Amino acid sequence: MSDARRILAIAVHPDDETLGCGGTLLKHAARGDELHWLIVTQAHEPQWPADLIARKAAEVEKVAAAYGIRQFYKLGFPTTQLDITPQADLINAIRGVIDQVRPETVYLVNRSDVHTDHHAVFLAAMSVLKAFYMGKFGVRRVLAYEALSSTEAAPPLPERVFIPTVYSDITPYIERKIEIMGLFESEAQPELSPRGGSAIRALARYRGATVGLEYAEAFMLIREVIE
Repeated sequence: MSDARRILAIAVHPDDETLGCGGTLLKHAARGDELHWLIVTQAHEPQWPADLIARKAAEVEKVAAAYGIRQFYKLGFPTTQLDITPQADLINAIRGVIDQVRPETVYLVNRSDVHTDHHAVFLAAMSVLKAFYMGKFGVRRVLAYEALSSTEAAPPLPERVFIPTVYSDITPYIERKIEIMGLFESEAQPELSPRGGSAIRALARYRGATVGLEYAEAFMLIREVIE
């Protein structure tokens, strides 16, 4: 019997998953796990020009291929507008994907991120993944990840905190993670910016150093069911 697991990475915007758990996704792929990617928002006209929207769609295809994603799902909600999107619409859309994928592990954006889109998606996903619903969908573990330029940018208030409790050794995958981030050309930031390659490497080095590893990604364990 195969011990491959189904993994679902939930990204509010394409690149969240790479910033937050890209190295861990590469590790899952190397182990033979089945990767699925849920992208909640996308750019729409007239806020974004048609040629840029097409570029972003092509980037998603390239990134999915780079990870070896089995399937990706685009919910198509308008970016930067989830705070005015009916929560029931988000919940129902996310529930549909989770019910279809039935992942063992879900990687999710952090509730404390400064971006209001991240708040809305975290709350909607946790409504789907209430403790008494997890078994119905086959989910056994929910982990929240940090996303540079959003997590560390949150104000230092009690409700705006990312407290790592789980660490993933990504030492063999850090360079590939940074390469994949480079595929998001429309989201590129120069060096010394939060999403620049040196910042990504520095955060992974810092997280690794806290647990005696060379490079790591950090997560908050939201809920886990142990057999």
